[in-house]
Amino acid sequence: MDRQLSPAVGLQFHILRQPHPHGGPPPAAVGVGRAAGGDSDKAHVTLKLTDAPGDTFEKAVVTISKVYLKGSVDGGEDGKGDVVLLSEPVTTDLITLANDTADLVKDAEVPAGTYKELRFVITGGYIQVKGDGGSRIFATSRDYEGLPDGAQVDGDLHMPSASSSGLKVKFDKDADVTITSDDDQKVILVDFDVAQSFGKEAGGSGRWVMRPIIKGADLQFSGNVEVTLEAGSVSLPLGPTQLGSFSAVLINADGSRETMAFTARTPTQYVADFKYFLPGTYQVDLTAAAGVSFSTDIARPATATVSSGAESDVHFVLTSFDVE
Repeated sequence: MDRQLSPAVGLQFHILRQPHPHGGPPPAAVGVGRAAGGDSDKAHVTLKLTDAPGDTFEKAVVTISKVYLKGSVDGGEDGKGDVVLLSEPVTTDLITLANDTADLVKDAEVPAGTYKELRFVITGGYIQVKGDGGSRIFATSRDYEGLPDGAQVDGDLHMPSASSSGLKVKFDKDADVTITSDDDQKVILVDFDVAQSFGKEAGGSGRWVMRPIIKGADLQFSGNVEVTLEAGSVSLPLGPTQLGSFSAVLINADGSRETMAFTARTPTQYVADFKYFLPGTYQVDLTAAAGVSFSTDIARPATATVSSGAESDVHFVLTSFDVE
């Protein structure tokens, strides 16, 4: 029976180690340290999930049946071997993981070695897509166990190679995952870009195809984007609380979008905090309720640059507000 993954904030892969007294491993390698109180040649690995921006989909449910490291195990036969981190199926809705993380694997023991790939084997799933007149469901099969009771499947979702060899996670700068017996700590963020991973098949068949875009980087080098909004000297018909009717929109380099409603930080300042993003350049825009036109003190969309382990701040102040 599948294990359900409770949301905590979006697809992250944490490799946990204790701080090394002499600094970390070379930048080209991702290491994992010795398991405390256990085998000195093994390390503890924890996997978490997060997903990149996307507002086209209402649901993106997948069943992850296996996660494994593929590469070279020290002392193993012919120096080769796969290390399975997860073998019990886990079903989760990636949409609920946006801006959050959730445990997938906790404290799995991994022998020392050099691993070229991290792979996810996905054995089923469905997406619920927004459309005119309602939403439509596309699934890997009509009897996929992850479908809600009574769901009407409108079309097929194809997952080429996802259930056989698995989907490869591409790490930043194509670094290997090197498991060592030292005490360094590394935390890896695996970013499953929902908006870029699902698309309609060419040729008018109506079938959707999953070709996952999954990237990894050190979690300690991921960052946040904090967007704030104030009314300034503009008089809002309902007062400052009307700022809560606005939403911030974060757009990554691939065009994927995530929308987040503003919440009050102070009576006059509202905030939207986007968490767990890989370093890079993002566009930040605002949306308002239907029939509202407005302008701000800085041009939109604004640019936010996420740096390693830092927070990027974008501050908007209204300069006009009109209701049609």
